[in-house]
Amino acid sequence: MAIKKQQIEIGEIKIDVYYKEIKNIHLSVHPPAGRVRIASPLKFPLDTLRVFAISKLSWIRKQQLKIRSQEREALREYLTRETHYYLGKRYLLNIIVIRTKPKVLLKHSTIDLFVKEKSTILQRKTLLEKWYRERLKELIPGYIKSWEKILGVKVNEFGIKKMRTRWGTCNTRSGRIWINLELAKKPSECLEYIIVHEMIHLLERTHNKKFVALMNRHLPKWKDYKKELNGFPLIHQEWVY
Repeated sequence: MAIKKQQIEIGEIKIDVYYKEIKNIHLSVHPPAGRVRIASPLKFPLDTLRVFAISKLSWIRKQQLKIRSQEREALREYLTRETHYYLGKRYLLNIIVIRTKPKVLLKHSTIDLFVKEKSTILQRKTLLEKWYRERLKELIPGYIKSWEKILGVKVNEFGIKKMRTRWGTCNTRSGRIWINLELAKKPSECLEYIIVHEMIHLLERTHNKKFVALMNRHLPKWKDYKKELNGFPLIHQEWVY
């Protein structure tokens, strides 16, 4: 949890600084405008973080340019023939008005949304997101069980939630991993990559050489999956990983 927030200005770049009870400095750049954030251990003064940020200016500008030029999805209206995705495959939404309980049905080329006559955009969105969540709850346990045997780790619990800045997270103390709800829309190899990524954090907490070596050993094509995942158009609640 963030303890306090300050801000650094370096030329035209404003950097939000959050002090936390962590060991290392974490620098990140976030869509849609390229907002810059530093999460810092409590011990570092603001001047030290300023020097650190200056040393990373080239990287920051590169990431901002990439984010600002990235394609974005159109705003969803949840109407018939609108494009939606499930596990990387494109489907057309089909709105069907009913008087019974709302539901979602996946067909060969459509996602049928059964809704009440005067349903709102929010209600349709909520219904579809609930369906995505249910599908992930069915898929994730199989991946975890398989990779627990391979990695020799134990996931005590998993959860699914919307996350603005991460595709997944891992609490190494509790053995719990979180998976971003949006991964239901991405190819299955991307979902598996994120699950493996978070599970390997149970062996190595940071993204150091040991972590990379473990990823290379167990999922040799992980960099391809990461590139594929980050290459998708940004949505209106965007994130980076």
